[in-house]
Amino acid sequence: MSLWFILALMTVAAVFAVLWPLGRRPAKVGGGSESVVYRDQLAEVARDQAAGLIGAAEAEAARAEIGRRLLAASAAESGASSAATSRNLRRAVALVALIGLPSLTIATYLSLGSPQLPDLPLAERTRQQATTTASLDALVAQVQAHLEKNPGDARGWQVLAPVLMRQGRYDDAVRAFRNLITSGGETADRHSDLGEAMVAAAGGVVTADAKAAFERAAALDGGDVKARYFLGLAAEQDGRTAEAAATWQALLAGAPPSAPWRPLVQAALARVGGNAAPGPSAADVAAAKNMPAGDRDTMIRGMVDRLAARLKDNGDDPEGWLRLVRAYMVLGETDKAKAARADARQALGRDAARLQKLNDGLKDLGLDG
Repeated sequence: MSLWFILALMTVAAVFAVLWPLGRRPAKVGGGSESVVYRDQLAEVARDQAAGLIGAAEAEAARAEIGRRLLAASAAESGASSAATSRNLRRAVALVALIGLPSLTIATYLSLGSPQLPDLPLAERTRQQATTTASLDALVAQVQAHLEKNPGDARGWQVLAPVLMRQGRYDDAVRAFRNLITSGGETADRHSDLGEAMVAAAGGVVTADAKAAFERAAALDGGDVKARYFLGLAAEQDGRTAEAAATWQALLAGAPPSAPWRPLVQAALARVGGNAAPGPSAADVAAAKNMPAGDRDTMIRGMVDRLAARLKDNGDDPEGWLRLVRAYMVLGETDKAKAARADARQALGRDAARLQKLNDGLKDLGLDG
């Protein structure tokens, strides 16, 4: 009886939660003044852009944000103006809630639930999980026994090797991947998987054997992401940070924006002081000057704006500042180049070594004054 009493209380609470909003009076409409403000702001952005006070990229971003707020305000005002529902509709909804909701709840419980079902405490769930793990271990042992008798079964090694990796049995996984390559032939994926297993077995160190596996994978497929990442890691661990940065920058340059491994590579690049968004070089900007005006502006402005935004968030990059200054100079925008020079010196003012590097680069550009 106590169970049914609890269920009845839960049903009453659910019905009350549904009926409570219906009993509240609709909020008064605010008059729509907020939409008028946003429309005025859109007109002001257009005037500022026409007067040259802001650039096209900033104007587009401002219009997008104001437009979003305008849509939200319009939707809120429309919803507020139509919030007064009829009394008959309210009564119909309340009737459905009072009768339909308890009926649906009881029908669902009678078909799916049962008070006679036993509890499933944590200890029981843990025991079931342990049983599942033991079953998986037994299955892996059976597959291994089969492969010991049939070492040429490439399909068996291909199934077994990733399972051993997930179980943390890295030495066994290395052996499985080696046997897979021997019995099934070479592919870039198999060599890169073998190298990854070796790195895991060595506690994260790219050993000579692992590096050889990654190099073979890269030779078979120059676009193998895993091999290129770990070759960069090998260079970093050997102290060749410039080579590691160049490897990872090239990997990011050819990667789609939605690649799931981009954050990993970007973090590694930041670790060695590299730049994940290098921005345009002088050659890039000079070549773009021969393009049609629309394409040229889109290309150059996109690269320069991204570089400027990154340096605004993190200005500890003298090479990035020099690229930005150089880009402005090639574009003929001397004032912006000088402003970027001032911002760079302010951002690097507390780091004598980086400031000196910046000043040396500015001197080469003729902007040391």
